[in-house]
Amino acid sequence: MLAVAGLTAIAVLGLGTVQSATGSPPPPPGGNCHFANGIKHVISIQFDNTHFLRDRGNVPSDLEQMPHLLNFIRGNGTLLTNDHTVLISHTATGILSTLTGVYPDRMGQPVSNSFRYFTPSGTTRTGVAFAYWTAPIYDPAGPPFPPPGQTDLSPEMINENGVVAPAPWVPYTRNGCDVGQVATANTVLENTGIDIPSFFGPGSPEAIQAAGDSPGASATQTFADYVGIGVHCAQASAICGASTHAHADLLTDEPGGYNGFNALMGAKYVNPVIKPSGPMTDLNGNVIKDQNNHIGFPGFDGMEATVSLSFIAQMQEAGIPVTYGYVSDAHDDHGNSGNIHFAFAPGEAGYVQQLHAYDVAFQQFFDRLAADGINKSNTLFLFTVDEGDHFAGSTPNNPDCDGVTVACDYTGKPVGEINGDLRRMIRTQYGDTTNFTVHSDDAPNVYITGNPSQIDPVTRNLEREMAQLHWLNPYTGADEQHIMVALADKTEMKTLHMVTADPFRTPTFTPFADPNWFFFATGGGNCATQAECAFIPARTAQSFAWNHGDIQDEIASTWAGYVGPGIKNLGDTNSIWTDHTDHRPTVLTLLGLRDDYQTDGRAVTEIAHENALPVSLRVHHPWLERLGQSYKQLMASFGSFSMDTLVASTTALSSNSAGDATYTTIEGEIQDLTNQRNALAAEIRAGINDAEFNGTKLSEHQINDWIVRSNDLLQQAHDLAASS
Repeated sequence: MLAVAGLTAIAVLGLGTVQSATGSPPPPPGGNCHFANGIKHVISIQFDNTHFLRDRGNVPSDLEQMPHLLNFIRGNGTLLTNDHTVLISHTATGILSTLTGVYPDRMGQPVSNSFRYFTPSGTTRTGVAFAYWTAPIYDPAGPPFPPPGQTDLSPEMINENGVVAPAPWVPYTRNGCDVGQVATANTVLENTGIDIPSFFGPGSPEAIQAAGDSPGASATQTFADYVGIGVHCAQASAICGASTHAHADLLTDEPGGYNGFNALMGAKYVNPVIKPSGPMTDLNGNVIKDQNNHIGFPGFDGMEATVSLSFIAQMQEAGIPVTYGYVSDAHDDHGNSGNIHFAFAPGEAGYVQQLHAYDVAFQQFFDRLAADGINKSNTLFLFTVDEGDHFAGSTPNNPDCDGVTVACDYTGKPVGEINGDLRRMIRTQYGDTTNFTVHSDDAPNVYITGNPSQIDPVTRNLEREMAQLHWLNPYTGADEQHIMVALADKTEMKTLHMVTADPFRTPTFTPFADPNWFFFATGGGNCATQAECAFIPARTAQSFAWNHGDIQDEIASTWAGYVGPGIKNLGDTNSIWTDHTDHRPTVLTLLGLRDDYQTDGRAVTEIAHENALPVSLRVHHPWLERLGQSYKQLMASFGSFSMDTLVASTTALSSNSAGDATYTTIEGEIQDLTNQRNALAAEIRAGINDAEFNGTKLSEHQINDWIVRSNDLLQQAHDLAASS
């Protein structure tokens, strides 16, 4: 068993002597690429399911078992430990809200990593949340793509105006800076079906190659060639200029226009430019390839730290000053370049070994960057995570284990989600044969066939049944009452930023379950036994044991670490409440850049030196920070306004008073409060964006007025929850 000592005591600052892959400092970025505060490089890394908090008290958390990363942040910058994801809290939604700085209702992906959409006949089809920025909804039923049965061709990334949401790389490329994307959601090609013809064109050689793949084939050469890796280039970029395969980076809906820009998509075209000496290798010198030995992109599950960090370093060394990267989770054993998903339990030997490999990779990464002259003095680093997780599983046989010195042993113990067939459970318990589909999840969004309104008797009856659903819990052996801990219909989903400009992808309602459960829905008959419809699957190479998407604190709570010019060295801080939408305005404010749209977040000025901020954020800054905190509680998916109205919504949807009076009254109050919230938030958002990016100095009177009005609405929502 691997021993890792002193996990939180070693002050590792990433100052090493390892030589870079090139043996010399990276070339400077294009002459027009300039940032504020002496920043020359931007490195943003977002993990999948990687925890700051411990999942078992004795077992060090994921970050504690990566001391080279944790202490780099603690020793040089600020670790925000009171950060939050958005709803639904899944990989795509979490990453996209961080990239864009807006809530899912303004970028189209509130339900992920897949969703359902209604057809005109009232049935539903599957959409996948992972598709390139400008693609239409990715319906995976093809080929061909789009498949003949696809009825909703609205943009995958639809904004509040019904067009493609503004792209997150635009402020950089307009500023003369190339942007490297390493497996970062929807900024690269995500699939070979809809994305390749959408980006390269339906008659392109790349699309012809993709069409030759067998339907449903995994890990093909086409996938390795074109998916997962990309560079969005500035005009006159040396990176795109070095390739004959640069393609027009078309953003026809971008505010202000976006013309004359190119991009390189796919390892086949990017790798020879960033590493002309030979195939891309991971930090240990292994050629990067998938499980079928195709050289190129290894698959998203294959983006372990040694792979993703190698791509980021190589891009920086090639002169790409802005790099965004994704690192796959450590609690699943991805095996050989992503070919399995076996879910580890906390403290199991394989989990600890994988985290140790991640820690070594970060040591190598920081040392390599230091040898390149890329360090905290000239680089703005952001490290964060898409969402938290709830572990669904048993206590180990040796409950005193710490995982690091004594591996936790789960032999013979059930580990995994409780899989529940929701339609059959409802049919068995209530005799209700209402036809509905779900987005399979811990929070199983419900789509009733026929797309009835939220006040339709069919909808209301099913909501009441879900609110009262109880079943035998195979972990406890007891009848678990009220498995659904909260419910939201379209009124509350709008409050939670879960309703987009595309009405066809809005669920009928969303129940949030006890976090040990994971629901799907089949069309079978009554359950012969309770165990037939709710069970813990045996552990296999495709086991799952980490639930997210739900509202529990361990799922909602995330973290974010900042290091670089302008960032204070605060170490850990829990006193600043943030969520994913705050990171984009924070980064852009420090860089002196601006978006062509208003972000929903706010610059977290508490972690920045005052002289690194624009003058407009220094004036009345204590009041601005108070406004920021009130604004977050008012707007955030997990802010107090949303959570209080969700309590009221749950009461409303489960009620059965005469004439449905309780439901009608509470729903009216939620809708009224949300309308007031949205109107006030629009004022505050415009003011904050003006202060951050337009140099507008807000008056103390205006700031205080917004704080008072925000706090009044927060109190009204709290009172509604208390009285419901």
